[in-house]
Amino acid sequence: MTLHKDIMLDFAREARTGLDEAVFCAGKSVAHIIEILRQVESRNGRILLTRLDQEQFSALPESQQEQIDYEALSRTGYFSGPNPTVETKRVAVVAAGTSDVVVAREAARTLAYYGQSPAEITDVGVAGLWRLLERLEEIRTMKVVIAVAGMDAALPTVIGGLLSAPVIGVPTSVGYGASEGGQTALKAMLASCSPGLTVTNIDNGYGAACAALRILRLSVQ
Repeated sequence: MTLHKDIMLDFAREARTGLDEAVFCAGKSVAHIIEILRQVESRNGRILLTRLDQEQFSALPESQQEQIDYEALSRTGYFSGPNPTVETKRVAVVAAGTSDVVVAREAARTLAYYGQSPAEITDVGVAGLWRLLERLEEIRTMKVVIAVAGMDAALPTVIGGLLSAPVIGVPTSVGYGASEGGQTALKAMLASCSPGLTVTNIDNGYGAACAALRILRLSVQ
């Protein structure tokens, strides 16, 4: 089977769901990514690339690299650019620690791809609760809050107990042995006593951003 027959992009997804198809690049060969981008370009389209590591990006043809807004930290790329940016900040992406920033940036970059300008607040984990309290009034102005945390993942529960806005918890794989690659954080969020907390999969900043975008669309109807 030829390479292009292996790839079936969903160009109608935005019309159905309001969200473009995104390409999860982890595990894909460079040849597959090149062909995906070729198909997108042939449709004058654009696409969000997630989990695109530096080695994959560097192996792409220069003509394709030039069309990608790439960030190594979040491993995200915008092929053919993001939507025009809305300056009003409506989503806060709050990270417990600087070790959680990779996942938080994936969420923030996904929001930016769709034209949102998120407020990014880092290193406000509950081990130093005063850091969160100092930023609480700023966070309170947001329509949606994405709270990213590993280890015991207490941050989303605390935020959910202080704010009325929807809170989306993102467990990360950050932590020592008992953290079990994010399983402890995931279970802590699922067992949260803060009612209404929404939880994504481990390290899934992209999914949290998509949930926030859906909520925002409801808030303007």
